[in-house]
Amino acid sequence: MVQEYDVLVIGGGVVGCAIARELSKFRVRAAVVEKEMDVGLGTSCRNSGVLHAGFNYAPGTLRAVLDVKGNSMMDDLCRDLKVKIKRIGKLTVALDDEDEATLHRLKEQGEANGVPGLELIGREDMQRIQPGVEGTLALHSPTSSIISPYGLTIGLAENALANGVNFHLGRRVASISSLAGGGWSVGTGSGEAFTAKVLVNAAGLFSAEVCRMAGITDYVIYPCRGEYYVLDRRLDGTLKALIYPAPKKNAPGLGIHLTPTVDGNIIIGPSAEYLNDPEDHGCTSDVMKELRREGRELLPEIRMTDYIRNFAGIRPKQTPPEVGGNKDFVIEDRKDVQGFINLVGIESPGLTSAPAIAEMVREMVEKHIPLVPDPSFNPVRPGSPLFFSELPAEEKAALIADNPNYGEIICRCEKITKQEILDAIRNPLGARALVSIKYRARASMGRCQGGFCVPRITRILRDEFGWKPEDFLKRSAGSPLFVGNVRPEKGGAAR
Repeated sequence: MVQEYDVLVIGGGVVGCAIARELSKFRVRAAVVEKEMDVGLGTSCRNSGVLHAGFNYAPGTLRAVLDVKGNSMMDDLCRDLKVKIKRIGKLTVALDDEDEATLHRLKEQGEANGVPGLELIGREDMQRIQPGVEGTLALHSPTSSIISPYGLTIGLAENALANGVNFHLGRRVASISSLAGGGWSVGTGSGEAFTAKVLVNAAGLFSAEVCRMAGITDYVIYPCRGEYYVLDRRLDGTLKALIYPAPKKNAPGLGIHLTPTVDGNIIIGPSAEYLNDPEDHGCTSDVMKELRREGRELLPEIRMTDYIRNFAGIRPKQTPPEVGGNKDFVIEDRKDVQGFINLVGIESPGLTSAPAIAEMVREMVEKHIPLVPDPSFNPVRPGSPLFFSELPAEEKAALIADNPNYGEIICRCEKITKQEILDAIRNPLGARALVSIKYRARASMGRCQGGFCVPRITRILRDEFGWKPEDFLKRSAGSPLFVGNVRPEKGGAAR
């Protein structure tokens, strides 16, 4: 059976989900098709979680314009979607004369882009904002912020779904062809078929691959891996602001830095390494060693026992390693391929720019089909941005009295309750893998990294769905949580 839509968005990252929510404001049949079993499992969950101010990008570029606009939209968006955001500001620090010249250039560039509040400050003011920071000069950007990147993506998707957008998860696009009367036919590897009047390519690392399916050969994506360390919450409050080094010319990123998270951790990274595999999220011993060294230089209070996890994200770069640097975003309404809206190379500041990109894409869609505002659109996502452990004592007591599941702790490190786990697995998108539960409830994000809570979460899943051991997944299809037997079968050896 062919499923018919007005607009089909390929890719369920933060940009694709922002586009979906923007379209949900109108009376239009829209859907998202995503290869993973949940939204936001690619680059959108594997980044620094920083909302950039917009001074790093040349005036007039899409990166500059959309970053500044997207940043200005985030307070209202996060309020409506119940997503944590902290406006902590950022210090970009100079260590020598060359760095200082860079900061002066960035300030001028940022002011040309319309970034508010930029200020060059000396050592005394730097120390007031962040005690112990070293440098000769710093550029202070008060609108730089931190956010939960997976929280924003999930919030956008759930609100889009509530307002009528369909999500087809675990569906990898395998074929795209134009229809004789206009529009597109899209097939997936699992056999589903879709048609759409307008196709939006928001596939991130796989955007060039989607282009080729549609007959567009203009683009190449060069995956560039960035590795990170995650530190324990013991150091929560140590960093009062984002601290970045002055960027180096033609570098593929903004350099290794320390970033506090909205939930109290600190992350170190990212590195920058080009590779061939867009799904190679492995971490390497040499890079981890370098991150530990640089982390201790920036924050001497770090102990070896503070490192609780590492991870890697991959940038969808348009520049090969021999060139370096960054190209501008590609956001185009193709004239040679009617009804194909193309987004390529949406790396940093894609997270910050997402709501602004969504408005830009909506304007392009409107050139192809009429978009009539839907008066029933509800921008507010139910719930609270706070976890149970963050609530006042009287609210906790009232919730426990009403629902005993709030009184049972499942994740000891993060103090996540049984009801929060149930809320996560009953989410409207229907995600079931452990990673999906983790990103919704923070279970297994603490010091023990799931050692205490995962067995308890699996029991809840078993009781809720009647699952067998082979049904449990860590992340996606092909990532079983349980493999083989830990006890010998009768007459045989343990496996």
